[in-house]
Amino acid sequence: MDIATVVGLVLGTVLLIVSILLGGSIVLFINIPSVMIVFGGTLATLMIRFPLNDVINASKVVMNAFFTKTSNPAEVIQEIVNLANIARKNGLIVLEQQPIEDEFLKKSIMYCVDGHEADFIEEVLKKEVSLTVERHDCGKSIFGSMGDAAPAFGMIGTLVGLVQMLANMDDPASIGPSMAVCLLTTLYGAILANLIFLPIADKLALRSQEEERNRRLIIEGVLGILKGLNPRVMEEFLETFLPPSQRGAGEEK
Repeated sequence: MDIATVVGLVLGTVLLIVSILLGGSIVLFINIPSVMIVFGGTLATLMIRFPLNDVINASKVVMNAFFTKTSNPAEVIQEIVNLANIARKNGLIVLEQQPIEDEFLKKSIMYCVDGHEADFIEEVLKKEVSLTVERHDCGKSIFGSMGDAAPAFGMIGTLVGLVQMLANMDDPASIGPSMAVCLLTTLYGAILANLIFLPIADKLALRSQEEERNRRLIIEGVLGILKGLNPRVMEEFLETFLPPSQRGAGEEK
């Protein structure tokens, strides 16, 4: 589980609730028409912009922001270098017996063991990376779209409330509920966009970048194993995927 995502979401929610309670009753901030406008409008926008299956699968996509853990690239490099040493001493066929946790790395090594050409392996693996990035972009786009739609419908709710208020200026009793719709729809839209939808979209984008980097690193490493590169040279090359501060960590260890 990504602790930072959970802590950020819980902390933001708690601070909002405490701030509301310190200023008065939380009941004042509950308005059903405002909820209908913001949530209903956001959902309707999603169904117009995206296929129904993608909207339904959004609940699965959001789990990547909370539970997906990307492999440490430095550890992946060390595993690839170890496999390169084994292949250099005992041949590629021995790699089939090695325990490999990363599924993409395991699949890549199996291509090598099965005797496929380097060009074929590179093409297949890069195509898989490309398709994975496309799927991730779809999930990111859904939450980005929700982040755009929620404040927009908050503004729409504000306009609806203003129209109702101005149309009933002669009835003081109707001004209060109309004003609540004006203000609360904007509040709901801003909270949903800036506390939930847009941060989740950014976290999904980050997860996608991390996974793409690791997979491209694996592709280069596996091709190096297939070509019989010196493990030490391969390690130095693969460490270019790491920030300068993390390079050479394997040697020091």
